[in-house]
Amino acid sequence: MSRVLLFTGKGGVGKTTLSAATAASLAAHGRKALVVSTDPAHSLGDALDVRLGAEPSEVDGSGGLFACQIDPRGLVDEAWGELRGHLRTVLAGAGVDELDAEELTVLPGVEELLALAEVRRLAASGPWEVVVVDCGPTAETLRLLSLPEAFAGYLERLFPTHRRVVRGLLAGVAGTGTVEKWDATADALSRLAERLDALRSMLADPSSCSVRLVLTPERVVAAETRRTLTALALQGIRVDSVIANRLVPSPGAARGAAATWLRTRRQEQDAVLAELTGIGEIRTVDHRASEPVGVTALLEVADQLYGDADPLPGDAEAASMLEVSGSGRGLDARYSLRIALPLADDTELDLARVGDDLALTVDGRRRLVALPSLLRRCIVTGAEMDSGGVTVRFRPDPSLWR
Repeated sequence: MSRVLLFTGKGGVGKTTLSAATAASLAAHGRKALVVSTDPAHSLGDALDVRLGAEPSEVDGSGGLFACQIDPRGLVDEAWGELRGHLRTVLAGAGVDELDAEELTVLPGVEELLALAEVRRLAASGPWEVVVVDCGPTAETLRLLSLPEAFAGYLERLFPTHRRVVRGLLAGVAGTGTVEKWDATADALSRLAERLDALRSMLADPSSCSVRLVLTPERVVAAETRRTLTALALQGIRVDSVIANRLVPSPGAARGAAATWLRTRRQEQDAVLAELTGIGEIRTVDHRASEPVGVTALLEVADQLYGDADPLPGDAEAASMLEVSGSGRGLDARYSLRIALPLADDTELDLARVGDDLALTVDGRRRLVALPSLLRRCIVTGAEMDSGGVTVRFRPDPSLWR
C-alpha cells in the first residue's frame, strides 16, 4: 500500500501547485510518485504543463513521476451502475414506485466517494511509493473524508450485516421474487461495505495517510485552517504539516512606495503566522514573481518548501483521542474523560449523551464517541474546554453501579 498525502486548503491558496511540487520532488529523489487530482476544477495538468487523463501517465520521462485526473462521472457510470440496479430491484419489490426507486438510488456524494475509492485503489495496486492527492477546497474535502463513515452507517441501517448474511432467506421479505436476485444484491452490498471499511481504515491510519493544509497568511484563511484542524482531529485523521504559501519578500532596508507596501504586507503576514503558533509545524513558501508551471519550476518551489528535509513524513502511531482518569471508590468515585482536540477560543461546542456514546458537536460537525465501559455506567456532571480539547466529568449512576 502506497503512502497517501492529501493536500487541501481554501480555494485559491495554491494547493495544486504545492501538491504537484511535492510529487515532483519525491520523484527527483528516487521515489516513484503519483499525483492525482480529485478537484472538479482539474488544474493539475496546467501546473505540470501536460495533458492528463483518468489513467496515470508518465510526466517527465524519468520513470518516477506520474499523474492523472480522476473522472468521478465515469466512475459512477462504471462502478455505481450495477449496485443501483440491485437497489432499484429491492426498493421496487418493497413497494416503492419505480420512479421513486430511481430517484432514491441517486445518492448525494456518490461521485466524491468513488473518487476517494479510486485513490485507494491506485495506492493499493500501483507501483508508486507515494500517492499525492490534490483535493478540492477545504469544505469539499472535509465532506469527502467524512463520506466513508457516513455511507457505512447508512448502509448498516438500511441493510444490516446479519440480513446480508442471511441472503436468500429474505428474498421474499424484500419482494425480489427470486433467491438469485437477493443474493446478487447482498453480494453487491457486501462488496460496497468492504470498500467503505477499507477507506475508513486508510484514512484513520496515520502511518499510511495524512493531510497537508495549505493556507495563505490572511486572517480569514487562517481562521478556516484552525477549524479544519479541529474537524480533521474529530474524524481521527492526521495532519502532518501546515504550509503557508505566498509570503511576500521582505524589502530589507530599501526605501520607496513599493518597499513600504512590501514591508507592511509582510508584517501583516508574519502577525497572522504568529497567531497560528501551537498548531504544529508551519512550512513557508515565498510569493514568486512568475507562476510556477512545469516540472523544473515546481522543483524550485519544492526546494524552498522542504530544503534538505524528506518531503515524505515519518511513520506515526495513532494518538489516543481519549484518556480516562479518576479517583475514589464506589458511588463516591469521580472520573474525567479527556478528548484531545485543537480548539479555538470561539469554538462552538455541544455535548449530549446518546446511549453508550457521547455525541460531540464542534462548530456544527458531530461525532459519536464510544464511551469506555467504565463510563457507560456513569452520569455526566459537567465539562470544560481549552485549546487542547474537552474534559468531561462523570460520577457513577446509582441505578447502574454494582
